[in-house]
Amino acid sequence: MTTGLGQATCHHGELLQGVFLDDNGHPVRGLVTLPMADPLTRAEFTPRPGTGPHRIAVDPPGRDKAVRAAALAVAECARATGRTATGGDLRLTGGLPAGLGLGSSTSDVTAAIRAVADAYGALMRPASVARTAVAAEGASDPVMLGERPVLFAQREGRVLEDLGAALPELAVVGCLTGHGRPVDTMRLPGTVRSRDASVYERLRTALRAAVADGDAAEVGRVSTESAILNQRVLPKEELGKIRGVARHCEAVGIQVAHSGNVAGVLFDATVPDLSARIDAAVSRLRSEGLTPTRVFSTPSRTDGERTWTTTYATHSADLT
Repeated sequence: MTTGLGQATCHHGELLQGVFLDDNGHPVRGLVTLPMADPLTRAEFTPRPGTGPHRIAVDPPGRDKAVRAAALAVAECARATGRTATGGDLRLTGGLPAGLGLGSSTSDVTAAIRAVADAYGALMRPASVARTAVAAEGASDPVMLGERPVLFAQREGRVLEDLGAALPELAVVGCLTGHGRPVDTMRLPGTVRSRDASVYERLRTALRAAVADGDAAEVGRVSTESAILNQRVLPKEELGKIRGVARHCEAVGIQVAHSGNVAGVLFDATVPDLSARIDAAVSRLRSEGLTPTRVFSTPSRTDGERTWTTTYATHSADLT
């Protein structure tokens, strides 16, 4: 075996997160992420023959979830290929800081799993990567599934619904909330209340229709309502200011990381005066004491290309 390579994207929080009904009518927690094309986490896994399969050294230190994911992937890939399970060296580069709700840990974990599979010459399908990621970190974002919008059960590692081919093309002006403090996702309330499902099922239906119709305004409305509902789980004191910026700049809505401290102002990326609206939003956020972090777009529905990604300086060099 030789060194295996893997990579994975992060995301920018969620468009929708709450309690939904699965195919059997059972309430489960689920989410729809807002995809970001970059930055990427890149992983290299170098097997060390003769070492135990759980002896995995990681650089930089402290990426324990990625180590657990690599060990699980080693076991699965060894079974699939008939090769000997062995430990090795895992190196991670790129990505984003943990705890902001940007999917950094899932990006680490997914890249690590893909690197192990590459080293073993094994094929791990996205659904298998998702299950392994949840086993490694307890809850996972669907970054391993690509940019197609899906409703994903983050603590079970399964897709509840494929919502369509692509989101309407959106432009996003991201910013920090909560002074960029990290959030421990696993400490947030995880209780599933059946009575919540009716509210979120209504939003699920609306989002499905918005994706089918290419309706950016309706996506923004759904995302804004989800952000407001999430105030009872992870309150953001700046939410009112961000909504005010969105109204002032004629945005279609806002979105938040439901388990982290980033948020975004959402624009229909097809409007003719988009650049002016984005410039106004960046300026207005700063005047409200908020830190803009990046401007990016979701892929075009026609050709899959993104228009641009702009990253702003922040108080943390790690975010640039």
